[in-house]
Amino acid sequence: VDRMDIAGSSANAAPSTSSSTGPTNAAGTDASTEASSVATSFGEAAGSSMSPSGSAAVADASTSTSTRQTPGSSSTVAPTTKMAAVPSQHSIVVNPVQTKNPVLRQITAVPWEFGDIIPDFILGKTACALFLSVRYHLLHPQYIHERLKRLGKLFELRVLLVLADTTDCQKVLNELAMISIRADLTMMVSSSYEEAGHYLETYKAYENKPPDSIMERVDSNFNARAVECLTSVKGINKTDAATLINTFKTMYRIMSASKEELLRCPGLGPVKAQRLYDVFHKPFKNPKSQEPSAS
Repeated sequence: VDRMDIAGSSANAAPSTSSSTGPTNAAGTDASTEASSVATSFGEAAGSSMSPSGSAAVADASTSTSTRQTPGSSSTVAPTTKMAAVPSQHSIVVNPVQTKNPVLRQITAVPWEFGDIIPDFILGKTACALFLSVRYHLLHPQYIHERLKRLGKLFELRVLLVLADTTDCQKVLNELAMISIRADLTMMVSSSYEEAGHYLETYKAYENKPPDSIMERVDSNFNARAVECLTSVKGINKTDAATLINTFKTMYRIMSASKEELLRCPGLGPVKAQRLYDVFHKPFKNPKSQEPSAS
């Protein structure tokens, strides 16, 4: 009975934290405080469980929410640079549209994963790629324009990876090259899915590498550089190059030498001398053949 009276009096008492006295009101205050703290802790735990990768996932939460809207719907968030955030720093992110693309089977050197993205492939924080085959472009010429409109100005490095899967595609490639220039794209042409996959792997593998890692190593020694230059001519080997250097001393004298002077070099026959002379004296571009005038 005493317990019931105490419970009734505590229930009828007006809740006031400033005037509460006695063990009963203190217990009620402690209970409510504890319940509030438990609820707060549970809410924080539930919120943190929504991000499987911790703070990194929280940073990309706005990206996931905005890109998972149905394309073309009124609720889609306007594209921003944050939408292009990479879920995984070590993987190529693939648009689900490319699920049946055979190029995915050729990407083996680096990991890849699907993600809700605007381009076909995200190759890094500032790099993306659009995939287009020549055959598909001939059937759907407006497709690339629609994709570029959705892409907007996102990403610094924008690659148009073209698969040349038709026999005569030079005209189409010229057209795509003009589109790439206007849209600030870097066009890469591949002749097979394997080559296209290798391009994607290379872009991802060299994402954080310095520029000199892909630059050619140039030897500072004159003889070594001269030998490399001369051996690029068909038929000229390193022995021939060394003989030319020892005879003429400078590249200018080699380039200015006549066929008779080149023939005087030991080991340099008439065929090699003619080829070397033609390299330095004939124009790089063949002159257009003159059409016979109509009589």
